[in-house]
Amino acid sequence: MSLPTLRQVTVAAGGALGTALLVGLPTDVVPNPVFGREVEVTWWSYPTLAVVAVLSGLLLATYVRPAGPVQVSPQDRPARRGLLSGGLSLLAVGCPVCNKLVLLVLGSSGAMTWFAPAQPLLAAVSVAGLLWALRTRWRGRAACAVPLGQQQPPQPFASARP
Repeated sequence: MSLPTLRQVTVAAGGALGTALLVGLPTDVVPNPVFGREVEVTWWSYPTLAVVAVLSGLLLATYVRPAGPVQVSPQDRPARRGLLSGGLSLLAVGCPVCNKLVLLVLGSSGAMTWFAPAQPLLAAVSVAGLLWALRTRWRGRAACAVPLGQQQPPQPFASARP
């Protein structure tokens, strides 16, 4: 297993910054003049945003291939769980009464009574999903680290009948 390339580190840093802005600006965890909140930002929203941003950046960097020939496994498909977990973080750190879907389903009192207390759980599920997606990508990366010159040709299926 090799060290990350400069390109992978750059993508990880850019992905982390992009995620922090993509999640933090509309939820007003990152103060800005465009978006606002009716309910103050909770103390746990800041570390949640930081962890989600770092994990998302690292996950994004796993999709950057190092230079040179690399064997790609047929099971190497996008980690949809990472994308869903990142989207879930929007609900986790956002204002409970600013979310139109939550207001439509629960109303403003339901948003404060039911949805706001569930937001830390949503944050934990979001972080756990990103960790799972990163672990899956990392393990797949380690499993596929075979140089192209050492590949074995595909073997035909052996017949079960004599």
